[in-house]
Amino acid sequence: MADHSTNADAYFVPSQSKWPFVGSIAMFVMMIGVASWLNDAAWGRWTFFAGVAMLLATLFMWFGDVIRESNAGHYNRQVDGSFRMGMVWFIFSEVMFFGAFFGALFYTRVLTLPWLGGEGDGVMTNELLWNGYSAAWPTNGPGTIGGQFQTIPAWGLPLINTLILLSSGVTLTIAHHALKGGRRGSLSLWLGLTVLLGCVFLFLQAEEYIHAYTELNLTLGSGIYGSTFFMLTGFHGMHVLLGTIMLAVMWLRAAKGHFTRDHHFAFEAAAWYWHFVDVVWLALFLFVYVL
Repeated sequence: MADHSTNADAYFVPSQSKWPFVGSIAMFVMMIGVASWLNDAAWGRWTFFAGVAMLLATLFMWFGDVIRESNAGHYNRQVDGSFRMGMVWFIFSEVMFFGAFFGALFYTRVLTLPWLGGEGDGVMTNELLWNGYSAAWPTNGPGTIGGQFQTIPAWGLPLINTLILLSSGVTLTIAHHALKGGRRGSLSLWLGLTVLLGCVFLFLQAEEYIHAYTELNLTLGSGIYGSTFFMLTGFHGMHVLLGTIMLAVMWLRAAKGHFTRDHHFAFEAAAWYWHFVDVVWLALFLFVYVL
């Protein structure tokens, strides 16, 4: 390990990096791909996967630069504080993302549906615009524009995935305490188990999606319910995938002895992110699956 007291009073300023620009291009390609894919363009799927590959390569190279700078001893306490502040604001921005999506769900359920059903200022709406429309949730929309579909029971795979994510939060905390206690073997074991639990969650989420599309006829086109369901669960699943990759990198770095008891913010940042994903899933399980 590098001596992190090196240049203790000098704030390290890295050289200009091309990776933010390349990453922006990768995300643009991803968005073009997924939009085209959803509109049945033959090339959309491959464009999306090309964007994903570009983004993963960008993150690999970018984080590699950061790791090399850290191991070279360039990061003092002031730089460490900047990283912590940056991670806090990054997670805050993610909170805003999910807040917007949950807001769309609440707006639909609390305001829009009752209004379309004839309540409040929307009196007679259900008679004049959509005769006989009932403001019930889940809904396939006025005129059944979302088609007929079934919902996913909360007490099946969603409950199992909830237990998996909660367990992963426990194993990650144990791994963190092992790192601070200098127990490398225990760190590797519990962190590896956390990564495994993340992979199991993603596998079961994919199984749930396949079941929804093939057997329940629940798709993105299933009205506002299908849109909000896949928007929230899919966006969360993307974060679980990213968190699993981050923890896998931490596991590999720990195996190489990159962390010490006092200097391991990269591990802490990944742990913060994972616990954030856990909390979001609890809200998602309650408001999307249960209520």
